[in-house]
Amino acid sequence: MSKVQRQQAIARIIEQQQVTSQPQLVELLAAEGMAATQATVSRDLDDLGAIKVRVPGGHSVYAVPEFVPERVAPLDQLRRVMGEWVAEVTHSGNLVIVRTPPGCAHVVASALDRGGIDGLLGTVAGDDTMLCVATESVGGAQLAVSLRELAGIEGS
Repeated sequence: MSKVQRQQAIARIIEQQQVTSQPQLVELLAAEGMAATQATVSRDLDDLGAIKVRVPGGHSVYAVPEFVPERVAPLDQLRRVMGEWVAEVTHSGNLVIVRTPPGCAHVVASALDRGGIDGLLGTVAGDDTMLCVATESVGGAQLAVSLRELAGIEGS
C-alpha cells in the first residue's frame, strides 16, 4: 500500500465516521487490512490538513476541511454532515447564512462545495457561521429551503 492510498483511506474513513483519536484511526485502518503506526497516521493527518472539530455532544473528531474540486460528496454524506452540524439557516436576497456549532462551519462548507447543490455558487466559512451565495435563477429563499431540507430542520 502506498502513502497516497493510505491517505485516501484515512480521508474516506474520517468523512464516513467520527474518529476521535489516532489510535482509533490505526485500528480502523487495520480493520481494512492496512497496517500503520500511530506516528505514520499522525504524519498522514498532518499532510491531509486534518483538524479536530467539536461535534454535538462535546467531543472532538478529525475532519479534513480542504476543498478538492474533483471529489463530489455523495448526497447521503452531505445529509449526514448537514444533519449533525447545521443549527440554523436564514437568507436575504441571494445570500444564505448557515449557523453551526463552534469550529464546524468549514467542514459543512467543504461538504456543500463538493455537494453539487443546484443553485449554490459557493461558500465562505468562519468558525460557526458560513455564507452561501445562491445563483440568481435559484435565489436565496429557495437555496435556504433546500439546505434546511438537507439538514432536516424546520424553517420559515
